[in-house]
Amino acid sequence: MLATIPDLTDLLASNPATLKACGLHVETVAALIAWQQQDETHASVSQVRQILGACERHGIDMVSWQHPDYPEALRHIHDAPLVLYTRGDRRLLSREQIGIIGSRNATVAGLDHARRFAAELSERGLLVTSGLALGVDGAAHAGALDAGHATVAVIGCGLDRIYPNQHRRLGERVIENGVMVSEYPPGTPARAAHFPQRNRIISGLGRGILVVEAGLKSGSLITARLALEQGREVFAIPGSIHSPVARGCHYLIKQGARLVDQVDDILEELGAAWSLPVSTGGPSAASRVDALDSREIAVFEALGYDPQSTDALCLATGLPADQLVQSLLLLELEGLVSSAPGGFQKIA
Repeated sequence: MLATIPDLTDLLASNPATLKACGLHVETVAALIAWQQQDETHASVSQVRQILGACERHGIDMVSWQHPDYPEALRHIHDAPLVLYTRGDRRLLSREQIGIIGSRNATVAGLDHARRFAAELSERGLLVTSGLALGVDGAAHAGALDAGHATVAVIGCGLDRIYPNQHRRLGERVIENGVMVSEYPPGTPARAAHFPQRNRIISGLGRGILVVEAGLKSGSLITARLALEQGREVFAIPGSIHSPVARGCHYLIKQGARLVDQVDDILEELGAAWSLPVSTGGPSAASRVDALDSREIAVFEALGYDPQSTDALCLATGLPADQLVQSLLLLELEGLVSSAPGGFQKIA
């Protein structure tokens, strides 16, 4: 149908014989004729009127599959949405994008990875896309926004509401500085079945996806599979072998996903177009460690990427508890370590 009709709006002016000749379902033909006759008693006409009214009230734009602003990358995936609802700057959808996804129950280190990668990928010219969920998604959006860049949020409900409610302010920031997208009309509540559908849009909009943390049975692995089916690149950050939210990433790496520990790994895989700009990020972890006093360096070197208790660190460093806590605080302020259940761990 989309390949044979240059402009679907032509159907609104076509006579019944032409509509039937197009092979449309009898109920679809009846709805189009009712629209032509402005029959407000017809259920489909009434529903369309309600959707258009809600879009106008809430500042929601509608972008059809054939509209020039419909993102070209998404247009070619299987089961592409016929209509996208957007709030914010819909022109951003034509930008080169990368999805960042991961666990809703992310670790402190995972949230930090999401923020840092989102900020630097944004600095290097890629638009960060995610799903506004708790955990990694929210951290990715915040990382891009806090670095002064736009971001794309794809949600699984109508755009007259922001889900989850805990991310209402974050969602408003996305709309103000980026764009929020849904394939569901206003008034549609968030339902479990909507999120796998939403995930194909996240992967379809971008050139690839980065999985920060994921369990073995997480939605992130579904999104990774969709990305591969769509011909997108899949990247994964490794984690501790003891962490449940790292096992999904390790599984993806075993299946052929690109292991990444820095943004350049992603840019190298995607091509030279993103390797030319110089990162404007802050000093490297190594330079920040070199600038520390000997006591903090000793504490940092005693830490691993799994949480260690302060008792164990006192034994490893020979420091009294008060000096150890002071050093850990300084390392936290430098963004080199973080507190976690069970103690402290490196994050750089």
